[in-house]
Amino acid sequence: MMKRLTVEGVPQGVSQLVQGSMMLHKDRMDDVRELLDAYVQAGGNTIDSGHIYGAASAMAIGAWMEERGNRSDMVLIGKGAHPYEQSRMRKTCIENDLLESLERMKTDYVDIYMLHRDDPNVNVAYILDGLNDQLAKGRCRSLGASNWSVARIREANAYAAKHGLTGFACSSPNLSLAKPNEPRWAGCVSMSAEDEAWHQETQLPVIAWSSQSGGFFTGRYSPEKTDDADMVRVYYNDSNWERLRRTRVLAERYGVTANQIALAYVLNQSFPVAAIIGPHKVEELADSVKGQQVELSVSELAWLNLASDALGANS
Repeated sequence: MMKRLTVEGVPQGVSQLVQGSMMLHKDRMDDVRELLDAYVQAGGNTIDSGHIYGAASAMAIGAWMEERGNRSDMVLIGKGAHPYEQSRMRKTCIENDLLESLERMKTDYVDIYMLHRDDPNVNVAYILDGLNDQLAKGRCRSLGASNWSVARIREANAYAAKHGLTGFACSSPNLSLAKPNEPRWAGCVSMSAEDEAWHQETQLPVIAWSSQSGGFFTGRYSPEKTDDADMVRVYYNDSNWERLRRTRVLAERYGVTANQIALAYVLNQSFPVAAIIGPHKVEELADSVKGQQVELSVSELAWLNLASDALGANS
C-alpha cells in the first residue's frame, strides 16, 4: 500500500505519489485508462489538475472516473486563478475557474482547491473570503496554496484562525534535490532551507511539483550537453552536479537509479511530503513507485544535499 499523507478535509488521505494530468487527453483514452488504472493499482489515489492545463486533460479525468465509477475513491486537486498575462486573483476568477474545471471533470467538487499562483498585492482577507465561499457551496473540501511563500501562507492562516475561516491545509511549491538557479516559470516558488524548517515545525503537508527536477537525475544531462536552454538556465551549477554524483553513489548502494534516489530524497523529509509525478507510460510510473519505496536516513539526506561531507558505511 502506498503511503498516504493526512490533509485536513481529505478523509481518504493523499497518496505519496500524486499523478499529474498534463499528459492526459480526451482523444487518447486508451492511454489514459492504461496509465490511471496502473496508478490506482500501485496504490495511488490522487490526481493533480489545473484549469490552465486545458479542457482535454480535465475531460479525460472525468471520462475515466465515470467509466470506473470511482469518484469517491479518488482525491482530485484542482488549481485556479493562474495569472496568464495579468493577475487574476479575484473572486470571480477563483469561482469561474473552479466551476469550469468541475464541469470538465464531470464532478460537483474537488477535494483540494489550490490557487495556482499568488499575487502579494491582494489582501489575504479578500482571497480567503472567496475561497471559503467555495467551501460553503460544497465545491471543494480543502484548500491549498500553490507557489505561495511561507510568509504569505502564515499570514493567510493567521487571518483564517482569527476570523473563524478555513485556511490552507497544504502547500505546493517546488521541492527537489537539485536546487534551481532561478524560477523555472514566472511566479514559481522553490522551498528554501528556512521554508523546510517551518514545515518541519508546523508539519503542514507539502505536495511538491517538479520533484525530480525535470529529469536532471536521469542521465540525460551533463555539463557538456547544453542544448536544453531551460535546463541549463535552471539547474546547471557545480553544486547540482555534485548532488548528481552523490545520487549515483547511493543508487549503487540500494540497487536503484539516481532518479529514484532523487525522488526518495524528496519523500523522506522530516515533514509530510507527496510528490507530483508526470509519467507518460506505465513503465515510467513503475520507476517512480520504486523510488517511493526507498527509505533514506537523516545522514544520507544531509549528504545528498551537501550538508555533510561524509557518508557512513552503515547510514
